[in-house]
Amino acid sequence: MKVLNIGSLNIDRVYGVDHFVKPGETIKTRTYAEACGGKGLNQSIALARSGAEVHHVGAVGADGGMLLDVLKASGVHTEGTKSLSGASGHAVIQVDQNGQNNIIICGGANDSVSKEMIDEAVKEVEEGDIVLLQNEISNVGYAAETAKKAGAKVALNPSPINENLKTIPMNLVDYFILNEIEGKEISGAESEEPEEIMEKLKTKYPDAAFVLTLGEKGSWYFDKTRCFKQDIYKVKAVDTTAAGDTFCGYFLSGITKGREIPEILKTASAASAIAVSRNGAAPSIPEYEEVEKFVAERG
Repeated sequence: MKVLNIGSLNIDRVYGVDHFVKPGETIKTRTYAEACGGKGLNQSIALARSGAEVHHVGAVGADGGMLLDVLKASGVHTEGTKSLSGASGHAVIQVDQNGQNNIIICGGANDSVSKEMIDEAVKEVEEGDIVLLQNEISNVGYAAETAKKAGAKVALNPSPINENLKTIPMNLVDYFILNEIEGKEISGAESEEPEEIMEKLKTKYPDAAFVLTLGEKGSWYFDKTRCFKQDIYKVKAVDTTAAGDTFCGYFLSGITKGREIPEILKTASAASAIAVSRNGAAPSIPEYEEVEKFVAERG
């Protein structure tokens, strides 16, 4: 069983500044760094480092060589990722001396993932494979429909929350992986209380399975017959950027390996704990051997 991740690829361009630039002002940056990101990229790397077979489908621009390189270095298959003219998806991030930031996102090549690209990639899907989607590229709804017709299971991480979510046929989703904000939006719950969100989601999508991540409150797996809770592993958090993406990748990896849900939740929680104890997004995602050692030591 493999995972086909039809997802975003971004370059983060981070500028260290004394203060945020004001209208009409020109300032000089103190530092500059580039990093690879995007929910799609992070989740593919988490899947690969956890030992799953993962194929990434997406698009990069002429400047996207580094994105392909980091995927390949982690063991991700990239034959379905196309190089297009123009710019890759990217973020322009200002970080001031207090660590506060402001961010401008450009979709770039992520907005050019075509139906034809999706059709070509889904030809490789076999019965029971998982197609993973987020909400950061074009034609997400079409991807869900095409994957389902091909006999795949559809997993959705419905982030970010925006109008595009309305184009995704949620009734086709087999696995929802979401936090309480996303759960509240999709379920129609009146609060972010986990119990209300869970009941609403089960009622609305009775044939789906759900993973609800709650930050320091741990995580829940639930479907129409089962419910499991996993507490977090307490660590000193340095950077939480990749926590959710790491959890998502490790969870779906466990599903592809046929493991029991409680074991999957424990492994995903441990992987996420390791990730938040490190700086960066993709660089913080641990290898499976590290997670095994962590669980053996912490229980």
